[in-house]
Amino acid sequence: MIIHQDITKTMAHAYIFPGQGAQFTGMGQLLYDNNPAAKDLFEEANDILGFRLSDTMFTGTDESLKQTNVTQPAVFLHSVASFKNIPDAKPDMVAGHSLGEFSALVANQVLSFGDALRLVSIRAGAMQRACELNPSTMAAIIGLDDAKVEEICRHVANEAGEVVVAANYNCPGQLVISGSLRGIELACGQLKDAGAKRALVLPVGGAFHSPLMLPAREELAQAISEITFNNPICPIYQNVVAKGISDPEMIKENLISQLTGPVKWTQCVQAMIADGATEFTECGPGKVLQGLVQKINKEMITNGMS
Repeated sequence: MIIHQDITKTMAHAYIFPGQGAQFTGMGQLLYDNNPAAKDLFEEANDILGFRLSDTMFTGTDESLKQTNVTQPAVFLHSVASFKNIPDAKPDMVAGHSLGEFSALVANQVLSFGDALRLVSIRAGAMQRACELNPSTMAAIIGLDDAKVEEICRHVANEAGEVVVAANYNCPGQLVISGSLRGIELACGQLKDAGAKRALVLPVGGAFHSPLMLPAREELAQAISEITFNNPICPIYQNVVAKGISDPEMIKENLISQLTGPVKWTQCVQAMIADGATEFTECGPGKVLQGLVQKINKEMITNGMS
């Protein structure tokens, strides 16, 4: 007996979008110079923000691009312009790493470009203010099981009374932690003692995806309550739940929770693969997410649009 298997239902194309840290000087200039539609999008962003973001993207210094109120809109703009530059792009599923969720929500038509950019700008400003309220940072932990990292974070938090949590599950063996300056210092020491290959404090000005972002979460929640979220054309695999979501109200809740909750990127990619993803296209600056997908499952097809 010959069994004919319908593989069309199990093969899906996922579009993924990077977050803060992917920026570089010159980002987006080729799109601006060579694509009239992209140029219009950049100029629309400049008008919405009230300053020429594109100038900073094209010719700004590394330091100017690291400013949160610049970085987040810049990565978002580049990512959306890259996606829109793909002829007849039809995602079966989307996901974004942290900030990248806003780009993903434009790609699956939940948010308009203008509304998403306004939310990104509010989010960036709120996160910057939260950073100034609570001196804090993040650290990349390499070569240790997630469960061990989580255990040590809990131990430091309980023993020292400091905030320190697992923040970014990037791929197996790479987990970023987030917390107070003292909490991160103590955790890094104990994680090295536990066998971590590296425990590297990152050059960031705050504890993203931790309880220290609560003031920013409240500000973002208010802004989100005033924006229309449409029904998506495909599910978004959201960071805090690591599964495909299509209900606009749930998408809102998860987007708000993300500021103080972890980015479960490993789990999101695994869930997309379980639901049929065989190809991942990264839209935006850099190739970081393509690399992470390959580390999560080397059999996946990965490519990028920048």
